[in-house]
Amino acid sequence: MIKTELGEVRERFAEPRRAEITYDPGEIGCRTCRGLEDLIDDEPLVVTMTKAGYVKTVAAGTFRTQNRGGRGVRGARLKEEDLVTTVVHATAHAYLLFFSNMGKVYRLKAHEVPMKERTARDQRTHIANLLPLAAGERIQALIETRDFGEDRYLFFATKFGQVKKTTFSEYDKSRRDGFIAINLKEGDELVRVIQMGGGEDIFMVSAHGLTIRFGEDEVRPTGRAAQGVIGMRLRPGDEVVSCDVARDDVAILLVTDAGYGKRTQLDRFPRKGRGTMGVKGIKITARRGGVVAAFMVGLDDEVVLISSTGVTIRLAVREVASQGRDATGVRVMNLAPSETVTSVAPILAVDDADPAEVLT
Repeated sequence: MIKTELGEVRERFAEPRRAEITYDPGEIGCRTCRGLEDLIDDEPLVVTMTKAGYVKTVAAGTFRTQNRGGRGVRGARLKEEDLVTTVVHATAHAYLLFFSNMGKVYRLKAHEVPMKERTARDQRTHIANLLPLAAGERIQALIETRDFGEDRYLFFATKFGQVKKTTFSEYDKSRRDGFIAINLKEGDELVRVIQMGGGEDIFMVSAHGLTIRFGEDEVRPTGRAAQGVIGMRLRPGDEVVSCDVARDDVAILLVTDAGYGKRTQLDRFPRKGRGTMGVKGIKITARRGGVVAAFMVGLDDEVVLISSTGVTIRLAVREVASQGRDATGVRVMNLAPSETVTSVAPILAVDDADPAEVLT
């Protein structure tokens, strides 16, 4: 009966559609807008990546400032065989440049990396689901930027001590399959990529605590596919762990995998020519461990440290003692037996901690 009655209605009223049904983008589609990104709040984020390649973003407000040596709050429940290796402070609209161990670079917006809870494990995203990595390729370095200026450079440092400087604008590409960022020698890997404007001094630090300072103008600009030149000579068994640019009113912070760290004033380091071994930057002992991270910090800065078990601590730089080059540092993070510091990254200062959330 329903079928018959509907058929009669169709025969009586059916006629060609008068209204056109189409998509109306509204103001989001205007030329002065950036599309759907305008609906995404440009909030501060902490991007973390593990040794196994799992990546996520976490709201920066999740972590609170703590006293030196605190145990911190848990940043991620990780599998025993996995380690957190990279921490980057960014905002949702910033570009993330992923540099692989094979010398390629990939680009994403920070908001394209899924945001998860601080302790999320099962819902983490593997970087291979976001980037078309080749077999055996892994992400070795990660930086963030808001633009790609002609007057700025990307400075590369490799495990074997090679360095290269290339105009930043050469990396303003969005190829889905990535492209060559640096040509590497056999067995070498990319360690660090930093942004610079020209005329600065470069600091390179090795796992054995040696530190070299040389002028950036000693490295002439080359193309994306160039191999670069020797930046730091290394003793057998040593390797470069980090490099950074000297700035006014800062010190260099060095942290070991055993949880020790110190600040040292830059005038303690003589300017050496590129290609030398440098001088002692921190006294290394079996108990203190090897250097895992080194970068420039100011007294008002804060840093995030993450351990091999996923424990995270947010620390004010002024809590870390200022010492000479030959000092071994002070305890900056308490670690359980067999636990090590795997990642250290600077972050912007935020509101004071809520005492209820601070663990000391």
